[in-house]
Amino acid sequence: MICMFVHPWKGIIANIPTTLQDGKHVGESGRKLREDLAKKGFNPLKVQPLWNRHGHSGYAIVEFNKEWDGFNNAIMFEKSFELDHYGKKDYYSSRRKKDKLYAWVAREDDYYSGGLIGEYLRRNGDLKTVSSKEAEDRRKTSKLLTTLNNTLETKNQRLQEMQNKFNEVSSSMSTLMWQKDDMIRAYNEECKKMQENAHNHFKQISLEHERNAKCILDQKRELEQREKELLQREAQNENETKKLQHEKIMNERAALEQKKADETMFKLAQEHKRDKEKLHREIIKLEKQLDTRQGLELEIQRLRGALQVMEHMNGDGDADTKKRMEVIQDELNEKEEELEDLEDLNQALIIKERKSNDELQDARKELITTFKDVSTRAHIGVKKMGEVDIKPFLVAAKRKYSAKEADVKSAELCTLWQDYLRDPSWHPFKILTDKEGNCKEILDEEDEKLVELKTQLGDEAYDAVTTALKQMNEYNPSGRYIVPELWNFNEGRKATLTEGVQHLLNKWKLHKRRRY
Repeated sequence: MICMFVHPWKGIIANIPTTLQDGKHVGESGRKLREDLAKKGFNPLKVQPLWNRHGHSGYAIVEFNKEWDGFNNAIMFEKSFELDHYGKKDYYSSRRKKDKLYAWVAREDDYYSGGLIGEYLRRNGDLKTVSSKEAEDRRKTSKLLTTLNNTLETKNQRLQEMQNKFNEVSSSMSTLMWQKDDMIRAYNEECKKMQENAHNHFKQISLEHERNAKCILDQKRELEQREKELLQREAQNENETKKLQHEKIMNERAALEQKKADETMFKLAQEHKRDKEKLHREIIKLEKQLDTRQGLELEIQRLRGALQVMEHMNGDGDADTKKRMEVIQDELNEKEEELEDLEDLNQALIIKERKSNDELQDARKELITTFKDVSTRAHIGVKKMGEVDIKPFLVAAKRKYSAKEADVKSAELCTLWQDYLRDPSWHPFKILTDKEGNCKEILDEEDEKLVELKTQLGDEAYDAVTTALKQMNEYNPSGRYIVPELWNFNEGRKATLTEGVQHLLNKWKLHKRRRY
């Protein structure tokens, strides 16, 4: 006979001692039972006591990891109680049960049994044989290997394409560097040649000026000597005196012209110096312009190469986006006529209650799917319940770290606490029973992790984590993952189905007016 177990693997604890307080039965908490089982090495994820209208029923469900290590722990758990004669058979065969706990692994007969145990097992699990679980794991493994092989092949192709693009860009950059070196070399040679020509020309002018000055000086000395001779001779005729005076005047004029030539030469030297400095500044300016131009060309090539690499990396995502847009457009075209009657249908749905809660939940889930990609700036949208807000962590990180490190640290801390929330073994809640025997689960503010969080990061981060924790405990206490919820952001509450449908109609009307 095939033995079927409840999956995820679960155990049943019976005969839990209870006491009567204020008209209600009270027993050990699930946390205490889980800690006792963990000390024995059974590693349970959670122990859930079963309650009825009289209080604690004396039964509890032990939840194990859904993988094979959890199955082994469940079998060890059952064998441990059977060896001490406190197994399932002992429980049902014993007329006088001792004040001890009885326990066994949940199977098919427990699953279909009546009462609290059967209801809980059918609500939180299904039946599987060991062979079917093994076959399911093999299928998952085979599918995973196929997916990984396909992904590896695609990544290798992309890597080769990126390598080819990198080689092309590297070759282009090398060519540009060689061209730049050749241009700089030719430019430097031309500048050097211009400087040499200017220096030679200035040197030639200086030599000619020196020769002219020496010649005029010799003529002056000769004339002075002749003047002395004429004065000494006393016998000079008038024509020679006039000739001497004329030559003297001409010599003075020549000296004046030489002075003017000296001043002109000085001005020429100053202008040459300024022209040389101007040329040097122009050379530096041209060199900077050339470096800037070459730098821009290299930057353009680098950006083009980076853009090509990003296009190859995001190519699949763009195709998926286009395909999704085409599918949505086709669906909108097919249902244009149905949308024209949607407003009347919505009014009828507001007046008339839905016949069943299942249909209401299906409609709400459909709206959540529709609004999932809508911006939160709209007053009706989807809020992720159980998601930790990163803003308080950013504020706390800025108090401890620099501006550059704060963004990274805040993201790390927010991710760490989101992982804590997903951990089913961490359940910082406690159960309180009022005078009337009503049980209420409240946050355990003395939990070590929460106390440490408040001490290290402050009240804002503490409030963000506890808010997400309460949301997750309300919406998905067993799965411990984020649940999307239809939300009214203007009023900060869960939106009604009517508000969601009305918002969808308003958007459709706006879209229709824009089309026509």
